[in-house]
Amino acid sequence: TFRDVAPFQQDKITPPRASSKEKSVFLRKKDGTDKEHKRAAASFHFSDGFEAHFSEDGPLKYVKPGMDSSQVKRLRRGEFPPDLILDLHGLNKEQAKLEIAALIVAAQKQHCHCVCIVHGIGSFVLKKAVPNWLVQHPAVEGFHQAPLEWGGKGAILVLIETNDEHF
Repeated sequence: TFRDVAPFQQDKITPPRASSKEKSVFLRKKDGTDKEHKRAAASFHFSDGFEAHFSEDGPLKYVKPGMDSSQVKRLRRGEFPPDLILDLHGLNKEQAKLEIAALIVAAQKQHCHCVCIVHGIGSFVLKKAVPNWLVQHPAVEGFHQAPLEWGGKGAILVLIETNDEHF
């Protein structure tokens, strides 16, 4: 009964791979109401007028007052791999603020203690703004410039307060 069936010839054409930037754009555009959801989730407002003082010598780091600084030292050594990574390349300051606030909310919902924010270096706009925004958020326990494997001077590893006790 299958005498007139012929096997298919494989064309062996692989589809083009999407770059990470295209993937992030796709993820942002997958839902038409995505911006409204992010705005609702990112109800925390960062101030551009606030400027924190960071040490000029050594890598960029911050420990929330009252927190144990050993956790941030563990970030520096790469002992906490990030559970979530946010790439801010191609975003302006307003978009980056929304993405960071939404990342913190998502990290708390998913019980992620460590996240990585890749801000890049470029014209230093986001590199200077991101740390000033992070110190304003009450859920940020601390951060440290990322080790080379997670972005080096173009990224920050951030510890997010969760209700988990195993950290």
